[in-house]
Amino acid sequence: MTLIQLIQSGADPHLVKEGFQKLWMESAGDLSSHERVKRALDHIQTDRVPFDFWVVSENWTRLLDYFHLKCKDELLDLLGIDCRIISPEYIGPVPETLEDGSFYSVLGSIRKAVRNEYSEYEEYAAFPLADAGSVAGVETWNKWPQSSWWNWDSLNQAAERANRQDKRHIRYDIGGIFESAWGLYGLDNFLMALYEKPEIPMAIMDCYTELFIANFKSAMSAAGDVIDMVYTYDDVAVQDGLLMSPEMWRKYILPFHQRLNRVIKEYDIKLIYHSCGSVIPLIDAFRDEMHIDVLNPLQPAARGMDMGMIKNRWGDSIAFHGGGDLQKTLPFGSVDDVRGEVDYLCRTLGAGGGYICTSAHYIQADVPLENILAFYSTDRLV
Repeated sequence: MTLIQLIQSGADPHLVKEGFQKLWMESAGDLSSHERVKRALDHIQTDRVPFDFWVVSENWTRLLDYFHLKCKDELLDLLGIDCRIISPEYIGPVPETLEDGSFYSVLGSIRKAVRNEYSEYEEYAAFPLADAGSVAGVETWNKWPQSSWWNWDSLNQAAERANRQDKRHIRYDIGGIFESAWGLYGLDNFLMALYEKPEIPMAIMDCYTELFIANFKSAMSAAGDVIDMVYTYDDVAVQDGLLMSPEMWRKYILPFHQRLNRVIKEYDIKLIYHSCGSVIPLIDAFRDEMHIDVLNPLQPAARGMDMGMIKNRWGDSIAFHGGGDLQKTLPFGSVDDVRGEVDYLCRTLGAGGGYICTSAHYIQADVPLENILAFYSTDRLV
């Protein structure tokens, strides 16, 4: 039986595991994962489309239990994942827990744990700077995180673990300026304040920008030789369009990204930027004014996010990361639907290089296990 037939038949996980091991033995080429991704991001056709992995914690547990594996790196190796994310060890003060059970995150937002029928996740519980009345009140807030709260030397150990079987393409996640900022102030209030009293939201974004620049410099000082790409994010769009006008985005949000990205671009690494939603009106600006190299996550069900059009229009100047549909195909489609979509993504976005295939966000806990396995067992050819 083929690997996909084993998956569809509900075969013993040991046989499925052997099928994945055989798949990568038979398709092994001369390229390391690192070289495969590097060439793809340089818009060079590779032996196969490189893949990344993006799932919620419940799916990590499901897959590790299914394959009887002990650690995440073993699972990533088994599924043929070319990319790795490394994060520094947090060594700062223990985040405060409040009387109602909500808690501060390490970046300063107040969260609470919420459960649904599939998983546990975090929601915003309060906005600690919602009542900030001045720039000074923002800047002197006693909860601002410090770059010294992370052990930057630990990045090298994380990279060593990632590269233990093959040299992988290593990514460091910096953070999101706009999202982190409104998480302290409240999204509605933040957007209104950009019209009425922009000095407050801009002061919050300024503080995060300085933190992320400091963190990036610390990461590069400690582990610059092993970091290939950095990831920044900010959801500036929703399903049907932008959260704000392009003019407002350019006036208030863009300058902070430009300040951060100027520092990033001093180094010989790639810059990947994430925004969910219908971002078509801003892609030119992402490329020309933010100077990104890779656009993520390509939310396929958002308005106008047609993969063929996006590849034809921007594929020579931007690489892409993501695209797997989490609103329909992965949670509700068949194994054949998932395989068909992966094949379409690889052939459409991967032609001539310029693409890393993965889901368009974290694969949620309501996605059937066989669909996750199907996504990563499909041929990765253009």
